Amino acid sequence: MPTEGRYTQPPTEWSWEVPAHGTARFSWEYDDGRERLLALYQKGKDKQWDAVRRIDWDLEVDPFNPLGTPDEVMPLYGTRHWDAMSQADRGLLRQHYTSWQFSQFLHGEQGAMVCAARIVESAPDLDAKFYSATQTMDEARHAEIYGRFLHEKIGMLYPINDNLQALLGDTLRDSRWDMPYLGMQVLIEGLALAAFGMIRDTTTKPLPQQILSYVMQDEARHVAFGRMALRDYYKQLTDAELREREEFVIEGCYLMRDRLRGVEVLENFGIPTAEAAELTEKSEFLALFRKLLFSRIVPCVKDIGLWGPRLQQAYVDLGVFDLGDSNLDLLMAQDEEIAERLDAERFAAEEDARVAEVAETITQGADGQP
Repeated sequence: MPTEGRYTQPPTEWSWEVPAHGTARFSWEYDDGRERLLALYQKGKDKQWDAVRRIDWDLEVDPFNPLGTPDEVMPLYGTRHWDAMSQADRGLLRQHYTSWQFSQFLHGEQGAMVCAARIVESAPDLDAKFYSATQTMDEARHAEIYGRFLHEKIGMLYPINDNLQALLGDTLRDSRWDMPYLGMQVLIEGLALAAFGMIRDTTTKPLPQQILSYVMQDEARHVAFGRMALRDYYKQLTDAELREREEFVIEGCYLMRDRLRGVEVLENFGIPTAEAAELTEKSEFLALFRKLLFSRIVPCVKDIGLWGPRLQQAYVDLGVFDLGDSNLDLLMAQDEEIAERLDAERFAAEEDARVAEVAETITQGADGQP
């Protein structure tokens, strides 16, 4: 079945064109480069993987309970709407919420792929172009994975959230070479990483855990690249130029906190928009997520040198200022370790199964069985 038949509501337009106003830059300096960035480029090449082979797509997923998370995480839990629902309706609600979450992941990854390609075109330094080329491939793989999961396992897609699309459009329309990375990798992908991590650490289902763990392993490299490239570049900017970027970060952070709530899901269950917004606002799970969603953004923003008084005050108002001292390197290292541990466990299980199969064959042969 084509994608068109799986959308809860078809997109207004099936392609979205964002005019580009940037400058394509070539560098004729092929011998020089930042050692750390070139090492990251090498790691990006070494860590390429095939989504068809590394992920066990044969694992079953119940579309009406795809993540195995408890009822308490649902915004309707404990309300009159939840009490009026049958078990089948509650399963359908879980399917819709998972579809909405992973659809935004999918649309965001396509945006990240386009932004990474834009950096290849516009970054002034060849080492940054080299690494961004590997990231473009990573983001293509992530879009492939989320698209397959939604098509084959969930059976449903949601259109891109209007506010996510607005932030992505603002990011791509800016002619400055660093803005696609600031908007996409620091803000949008920072938000996505928080969502990935929350689901990865709470799901009881092996397939979504595999998908999220392996994607987050790639993202650890992407964050490292952004920190290196932007930190070096922002040291060269004037105070006025830094303030412009800080204003962009502030607007983006408030937009993500206030607008990315999945209200569309509740609207599809007949709940008026105002009531749906109120219910999501009261959700304890959403309150926790809002705190966690900045766990990757705030320390990264501080590290790259965007830490003016107005930005600091915005993070105080958001209640996340203290996250500026979080150890981002430790978080990224943990993401890589979790993926490597999953690989080790899976390969060990496969080896045990092969050994058992060989032993059974030998036993059958000794017993004279055909």
